[in-house]
Amino acid sequence: METMGRHVIAELWNCSVDKLNDMDFIERTFVNAALEAGAEIREVAFHKFAPHGVSGVVIISESHLTIHSFPEHGYASIDVYTCGDRIDPNVASDYIAKSLDAGTSETVEVPRGMGPVSVPGTKKAPVLST
Repeated sequence: METMGRHVIAELWNCSVDKLNDMDFIERTFVNAALEAGAEIREVAFHKFAPHGVSGVVIISESHLTIHSFPEHGYASIDVYTCGDRIDPNVASDYIAKSLDAGTSETVEVPRGMGPVSVPGTKKAPVLST
């Protein structure tokens, strides 16, 4: 294994407003995305905000899938992190984007556990000693 894990961060725009505000739909979508990727589900927790928006997490043996939805903007922030090399987080991320009818999907994959992370457009913060 080259890395300890793979972390996909997805920006989903122009999504179905109704789907982004439907907690039950989002929960089913995330569970199905995890299963589609071959992950083993451990726990599921989702919360519906008033007047709109959903946040949630599916804990998998391999790590997690999360969402924060902003129906008023047609936007969802997606996070899929898998440890090991058995599960491809892009499978789950793509499934979610399609399910939410995303018009635009921008993703970045960050390898985890390989030392310093290099993500375009970011600055390294100094390490503070205690």
